[in-house]
Amino acid sequence: MMTLSRLGLAASLLSFCAFANPLPAAAEGESVKGLPAIPLSLNEIHAWIDRAHPLLKGAGTEKIMARGKMLKALGAFEPVLINDTEVERFITKDKLTTQTVGFNDTLIEARDPMGFRYSAGLRQSIGDAKIPDLSFGNGSQQVILGGFFPLLKGLMVNPEKAELQRSELADPRADVRIAQTRQDLFLAAATQFWDWIAAVRYLDMQRKALKVAEDRFKQVEGRSKAGAVAPLDVVEANQEVQRRREVAIAAQRQVEQEQFKLSMFLWENNAPTVPTIDRAPDFPAQTLTPPPSPDTVQAHKLQARTDRPEIKEIGIEAKLNDIDLELAKNNLLPSLDAEAAPARAPEKFVLGLGYRFGLELKIPLLQRKSRGEVLEAQGKADRFVMVQKFREQQVVMDVENALPAIDRAKERMEAAALSLRLAKTLEEGERFRFSLGATSVLFVNLRERNSVDSEAQVIRAKADYQKALALYQWAIGAWAVNMPSATPVNYRARD
Repeated sequence: MMTLSRLGLAASLLSFCAFANPLPAAAEGESVKGLPAIPLSLNEIHAWIDRAHPLLKGAGTEKIMARGKMLKALGAFEPVLINDTEVERFITKDKLTTQTVGFNDTLIEARDPMGFRYSAGLRQSIGDAKIPDLSFGNGSQQVILGGFFPLLKGLMVNPEKAELQRSELADPRADVRIAQTRQDLFLAAATQFWDWIAAVRYLDMQRKALKVAEDRFKQVEGRSKAGAVAPLDVVEANQEVQRRREVAIAAQRQVEQEQFKLSMFLWENNAPTVPTIDRAPDFPAQTLTPPPSPDTVQAHKLQARTDRPEIKEIGIEAKLNDIDLELAKNNLLPSLDAEAAPARAPEKFVLGLGYRFGLELKIPLLQRKSRGEVLEAQGKADRFVMVQKFREQQVVMDVENALPAIDRAKERMEAAALSLRLAKTLEEGERFRFSLGATSVLFVNLRERNSVDSEAQVIRAKADYQKALALYQWAIGAWAVNMPSATPVNYRARD
């Protein structure tokens, strides 16, 4: 029984040790591997920009500024509570005694966008005062009502109302600036993204070419030791290895540079995030679609003329100038103001003067300031008409420019792909001749360089095609109105 207990205790200890110190993953099975990185997509970069890019956030502060301008403009029309106490001491008519009298006013004043100003409140007399109108409370209190009414200049058009109208345009102006910033960021990000992809694909190609040169160098070196080839061929093969290594190093540096540029569109925690090279996807494997029909192109041109932020901004600037022009024309009118208000001077109030009424007329003789403001606003209005026409034609030209860019990129892709196939055929033929001893290493290297150059042309053509598609989206203003969505990306194994 003691032996069985000891065996059970030993088995328990072994199980505990095995649980506390598990075997490494490599010992459990070599088939367990980490998942490959998810390739980065353009939609993901655009969503990243919308979420965290500081320039877009900075443009978003325009909305806060617009709300501030609106509140500032509304402040001119908010009611104001006033409490005013006026007391004066004077000698009576008999010149034998003195008297101290006055009043305390509590009233609310407000301004209307039409240009009218109103006031209403209560007056409490101090001392022996006479209240001729609207008195109550044994004649010691008075209802005070007042108003200011512009009849020509300032009626319905005044600086306060003009500022309110400008503030109403601040919010759509902020939207336009945000859309403009978003459009430019999306286009720059798309261009940089495909430049990065092209640099990564070019690096992969150069590394494969370097591996081929290294393998050939070992092969030629072995054949040279056997006396099958001249030692000069070994030098030739080694020189080609060093040449391709230098090109691969330069390609690596180009990838690093494009990575850092792309990181300026990928912000996280207020800092750019450098994408890793294993997240670089391949170029989309898609068939070349036919060009859009003339009706579609025409619809896109109309869309660009309405959705592009540049067009909208000119329209808002023209509206702001129209407000200034209307105000300047109103300033040409004579100033005719009617006013009715209670007496505010204590001595008049004490003497029994309850209300005063007035009608004031002012006519500037030369009107230089007002005429100058009108001329300036009319000149700006004419300029905005010309700028509007130019911007509309400019966005149409942007669309027309993007279309041939797509077509030429398609043609380049087809020609570069055919050139690559022919170069690969020549390369394989030259290698076969080299295996038979009918040619030298030099000619094999030249054929391979030609293949590398042809493949580089294919990479550049594919990148230019994708950038042309992005340019077309920018030209029609698609990114100014549509919010991006990050689409799921399939996992793929890396070579």
